[in-house]
Amino acid sequence: MPFYHRMGNVPPKRHTQFRRPDGALYREQVMGTKGFSGIQSILYHHDAPTEIAEAALLGERAPRYEAPGPLRHRHFRTAGLAAGGDAVEGRRYVLGNEDVRIAVASPTEAMAYYYRNGDGDELLFVREGEGAVETMFGTLRYGQGDYIVLPVGTIYRVVPDEGAGTRLLVVETNSWLAPPKRYRNDRGQLLEHSPYCERDIRPPGKLETFTDEGEFEVRLRKDGRLHAHVYARHPLNVVGWDGYLYPWILNISDFEPITGRVHQPPPVHQTFEGDGFVVCSFCPRLYDYHPQAIPAPYAHSNVDSDEVLYYVRGHFGSRKGIEEGSLTLHPAGIPHGPHPGKAEASIGKKETTELAVMIDTFRPLRVAEQALGIEDGGYARSWLTTPPQP
Repeated sequence: MPFYHRMGNVPPKRHTQFRRPDGALYREQVMGTKGFSGIQSILYHHDAPTEIAEAALLGERAPRYEAPGPLRHRHFRTAGLAAGGDAVEGRRYVLGNEDVRIAVASPTEAMAYYYRNGDGDELLFVREGEGAVETMFGTLRYGQGDYIVLPVGTIYRVVPDEGAGTRLLVVETNSWLAPPKRYRNDRGQLLEHSPYCERDIRPPGKLETFTDEGEFEVRLRKDGRLHAHVYARHPLNVVGWDGYLYPWILNISDFEPITGRVHQPPPVHQTFEGDGFVVCSFCPRLYDYHPQAIPAPYAHSNVDSDEVLYYVRGHFGSRKGIEEGSLTLHPAGIPHGPHPGKAEASIGKKETTELAVMIDTFRPLRVAEQALGIEDGGYARSWLTTPPQP
């Protein structure tokens, strides 16, 4: 993140002696990105973070994808998936490529283990529900509309509130997530024209240090495989940390839409960027105010990117047959745009109530086999104004 944060107790100077009340040293850990050239934090553990008692390979965890087929627009009704499991094992993959995997989850139970992604950052978007994410950096409380950013290597577990009905969109990466470069100055500070600023960002709210002994499982995703590490001491034993690398939350309602006299292109909605993809937020906003404006988006060809839209709530003015929890794929190479009649119906409208998350990828996405059972098979033909003759 572009600003420094500190929690708990740290010594006056890094890489110096910092002792526990019993005289033993706290164990320092430098956690950073891009070797020692990216952002980093320094954590101080009650016990060494390297004390692994057992290690096991749990198996492959890469999604299975469908065989190649005709290029077409796709629609998946994720709201129909049954709730169950936890926030990691309960993930149902929908799309993926070499840079990113997109899944949904409706966890009904707390994770009985801890987890970390060893390949890249993770983004959890909360469509519904409340709960907590317990991490080595402290605990974050989440609620409806929150983007939860979890940096690579962060040990965490998700604990949904009982009866709160958590529903998540999950973006697993093989890289990093950050605010777009064009909204930051050369020191990393978010600029005045950015649609959100540092005041909108919520770091962990509480740091608890656990010194319990026993058996604590931490599962690790790395290179498409899932590993299990068993620790003899609690993995959340950090007494303090400081730096620029830590989990944080941005609520989608704090994204301030950029509008204009005529229809604005999707980059004005960009919220995050990663390696090979971007994430955008389509929020309730005033429509275009040119007297001849057509508020509905114009048809456009995704020449260089696949476009994914996850519909959260509100009225989706350019689409028919869409519901909350719908996820659409508009692939590169063919144009897409508003459904028949939607451009005309938008004329004269003053505002939109739609709320959606968009993910554009710059390498083609593949459809996971898990998603085929929830696909709307007629979506590719939904732009036809005249039904085909038999």
